[in-house]
Amino acid sequence: MAEGFINSLWKERYEAFSCGTNPGSLSPYAVEVMKEIGIDISHQYSKGVEIFKSEKFDYVVTVCDGARDNCPFFPGGVEYIHEGFEDPTSMEGTQEERLNKFREVRDKIFRWLVKKFGGHDVP
Repeated sequence: MAEGFINSLWKERYEAFSCGTNPGSLSPYAVEVMKEIGIDISHQYSKGVEIFKSEKFDYVVTVCDGARDNCPFFPGGVEYIHEGFEDPTSMEGTQEERLNKFREVRDKIFRWLVKKFGGHDVP
């Protein structure tokens, strides 16, 4: 979701790439809740950190504690930024309960990005 926000709302200043320490599949709940606010992430896919190890980045951002603890060091990273968010994929419950958890995490990520990277209206 963070990649989708940055590449949609801050695309004139940043280009985001996301990956995971244990990549799986893109959650349809994430796609749905981002679509609700006008951001299409359906083209994104889960990638492992190994494909980016040789890349240079201005910022290396981690959004869950497991990623921060297990993320490899990217030598080209100028600044490392971390904020821990609950992993909504671990939520069990009805479809609506799961969607609500994804919405909650989506909104927390958005508010954090606005604080970190500059003001922006809710899409």
